Amino acid sequence: MSSDVAIRVNNLSKCYLIYDRPQDRLKQSIIPRFQRIIGKQPTNYYREFWALKDVSFEVKKGETVGIIGRNGAGKSTLLQLICGTLNPTYGSVEVNGRVAALLELGSGFNPEFTGRENVYMNASLLGLSREEIDERFEEIVEFADIGDFIDQPIKMYSSGMVLRLAFAVIAHVDADILIVDEALAVGDAFFVQKCMRFLRDFIKKGTLLFVSHDTPAVVNLCTRAILLSHGKIEMEGDPKDVAEYYLEELYKEKQETQIVNELQITEGMDEDCDEFYDMRRDLVLSSNLRNDIEVFKFDPDSPSFGAGGAKIMSVKLLDMEGKALSWVVGGEMVKLKVTCKILKPISSPIVGFYIKDRLGQNLFGDNTYLTYRNSKIDLNPGQTLEAVFEFRMPILPQGDYSICTAIAEGTQEEHTQHHWIHDALIIKSHSSSASTGLVGIPMKKIAMTVY
Repeated sequence: MSSDVAIRVNNLSKCYLIYDRPQDRLKQSIIPRFQRIIGKQPTNYYREFWALKDVSFEVKKGETVGIIGRNGAGKSTLLQLICGTLNPTYGSVEVNGRVAALLELGSGFNPEFTGRENVYMNASLLGLSREEIDERFEEIVEFADIGDFIDQPIKMYSSGMVLRLAFAVIAHVDADILIVDEALAVGDAFFVQKCMRFLRDFIKKGTLLFVSHDTPAVVNLCTRAILLSHGKIEMEGDPKDVAEYYLEELYKEKQETQIVNELQITEGMDEDCDEFYDMRRDLVLSSNLRNDIEVFKFDPDSPSFGAGGAKIMSVKLLDMEGKALSWVVGGEMVKLKVTCKILKPISSPIVGFYIKDRLGQNLFGDNTYLTYRNSKIDLNPGQTLEAVFEFRMPILPQGDYSICTAIAEGTQEEHTQHHWIHDALIIKSHSSSASTGLVGIPMKKIAMTVY
């Protein structure tokens, strides 16, 4: 195998024998033998199900490849064959490098063993010596952040705790190739953000095979995508093209009727920029589609980094009267207030924020640079800097989100980060009227005409 290839899959196939009744399995083990002895054509008491059929592809070293497809498409079977936990019916897999995999949640763990015992067992299976595990054990426990449960049996863990421990192990085995199969579908927002930060760092030096139903995550994270359908590769190429094709095919299957009349959106949008509200607002606010977003308290101990010239002391979401919000409704005007303590002399400060989804994708954000680029601002130790961003909260689909905040000095292109907090605020959207896309926005006017 070429030295620049991490994984080579050649005509890989996996067939399962499906028996309709338990007694058919017994018949299959006995009757065909006698039929062969007497020269009769053997009778099969099973049906063949090909989970994979003639699948071939290569993954170059340093590539991040996403695998998408519907349930039953063969994604998990493919990964298990690559990892060696399943044997193929025919075909071959070649792997160049140490592989660490996070497949079915808790796979490789013994539920009767403690977390500590499972760390040693799992890490040794992934190629670490006892001495290497000893050296990294405290880092693994710190990454997992499950406290005293490390000495409790795995069977007492929640699914989120199992994920924490499993991911912590594979994050510390110095793998060349990392395989992740939908594992991040469980777990709290803080830990999923930590995992995504690890994955983004890993892909800078390693090879990642990433399976997910979340096509935006595949587009955001991967350099190439493979679409599996009924055990075969249906499409391979640019993640955006593959994801769009996949969604088109899903919609085609769901589309039962064709629209006969041509529907057009009229352009009747006012040219002025006066304040407006969505004409559906009253209806939505009085229904179960109201976008209720829970706001959790600022966490000063959330993972952060920076040069230390300033420290973010507080991050709050406020209403237009300046009152702190523990709940906010998508589509309403809000203020985000970031309060910073200056620790060293700073010139030309920049305060900014991002709102990210649970996979770490930046949905939107802004900073103070453009507003104050022509203003000379010098700050001294002991002063407090407060930045307020006023905007209309977008309508967020259900799920967990985080607000990342930072203070820097310099320009948009060249600056020093003094304090960056990854998950300063966690927010949770409990219900939503958003039907498509990563976020929704209030509509000033929606109209259709039929010709």
